[in-house]
Order: sequence, then structure tokens, then C-alpha cells
Amino acid sequence: MLAAMRIDVLTLFPELFGPFLSASLLGKAVADGMMRVELTNIRDFATDRRRTVDDAPFGGGPGMVMRCEPLFAAVESLRDRNSLERVVILSPRGRRLTQTMVRELAQAPDLALVCGRYEGIDERVAAGLGAEELSIGDYVLSGGELPAMVLIEAISRMLPGVVGDWESVTTDSFFDGLLGAPQYTRPATFRGLSVPAVLREGNHAAIARWRRKEALRITRERRPDLLVGRAYTKEDRALLAELEAESARHMEPEPKDQAEKEKEL
Repeated sequence: MLAAMRIDVLTLFPELFGPFLSASLLGKAVADGMMRVELTNIRDFATDRRRTVDDAPFGGGPGMVMRCEPLFAAVESLRDRNSLERVVILSPRGRRLTQTMVRELAQAPDLALVCGRYEGIDERVAAGLGAEELSIGDYVLSGGELPAMVLIEAISRMLPGVVGDWESVTTDSFFDGLLGAPQYTRPATFRGLSVPAVLREGNHAAIARWRRKEALRITRERRPDLLVGRAYTKEDRALLAELEAESARHMEPEPKDQAEKEKEL
């Protein structure tokens, strides 16, 4: 049996993670030992009576900055206990998280996630600890706890056995660089809206082709950036040609009826 991946979360609010780590597939993965998530309270590594973890920024300015000492001590305590390979700081300044990065991070046996707060973390933490910075999007939250949860959940789906049917993972949006195809369930017709006939006819090859074409169509419409520089299979090129032809037909003006033509004469 493979050793469980270990993720250490360094946070000022470990209580936020309890319900998250005990629910749904992630909760089962943790309970079954497929994944270990350990919580470390950064305040435990503060050295003064008030357990201070922040201070005013050098140079002035609003807000407070998380101090070096408690964070260095917290991460170094983890390195003393296990073979910690990677340290990730959740920060809006970081590289934007992608599915490719999630799959890469899931290969590390040990990972530490640092949740920032206040105006940010002293710059020397990332430099001195060799940490990388990751962002879950171009917006700002009050802390790194929710981004850490996003990353933990995304990584958990990449671990063998967490999701019972691996095909559910391979058809996720972004798994192979495309958005996911539309999904439907019963009833076949609801308020005049019907499930596409191909999905009800039981032809698995036709269904697979339809889903691939729809994934390409939706990606082309909503996230064309994902298609730039992509290596296409012969089937993908054929499906894209079909989509181009369909788009061209929709752009053509509707033919005028005979009455309209006579008026023009």
C-alpha cells in the first residue's frame, strides 16, 4: 500500500478546517488514511507572552505584516519531523493555480501550505524557506485558509482511491486541458427541455464522440486561451472542423422568400 500523502497547514485559524476535513469524499479519504492533513497554529511558535505574530510594516503604510520568526520556526519544526519537500504560500501574488500544477503537487509525499493574513507575509519567509507562492485567482480574500482548502480538495481528487470511479476525474474540466462536456440526468424531458438524443440511445462510441465535440465547443466558446498551442489528435481536428463549419452556417444570412425578392424588384 502506498504511503498516504501528508499536507501540513500552517494557519492562525485551525478551527476553520474541522468541518471541511470531515465531510464528503475528502473526509472519507482522511478517515481511511489515504491522505493526512495536519494543522499547525502559527501562534504556537510566537515567543512573547501575547503570542504576537504580526507587526507594523517597515516604511509605513496601512495594516500589519506577518512576522518572520514564528513562520520560520513553524516550518522548520515540520522539516525536523518529516521529509517536507515543498512549502507553498497561498498568496494573490503567486502563480495562478492550474490543474497541471495540482497534478504535480499531488506527487509530493509531503507538502506544507502557509495561510497568510493581514497585509501579507514578510518577504523573507518565501526567500529564506524556499517557498513558492500560489494564487487561486485574481481577487483578494482576508486570508489563505480558503485557498488552502481549494488546493487540498483539488489534490485529493488526484490521489488513487479517493474518487471511486477514476473516469469521473478524467472527465473533469481541465483534466486534459479542456472544459468538461455537458452532463444530464433523469427526467429525459423537463419543462420542455430535452436531453440530447445521442445520450439516450446507448451507442457508447457516439456518446464519447459527442462529449468530446461538446468539450471542444464549450472550450472554444468560453476559454479559447486553453486551445492556444494545444497538440490535437486527428479526431480533435476533425471535430474542430465540424464546429467551424457549423459556425459558418449560423453566420450565413437566411434566404429571402419569393415575396421579399419580388418587393425588391
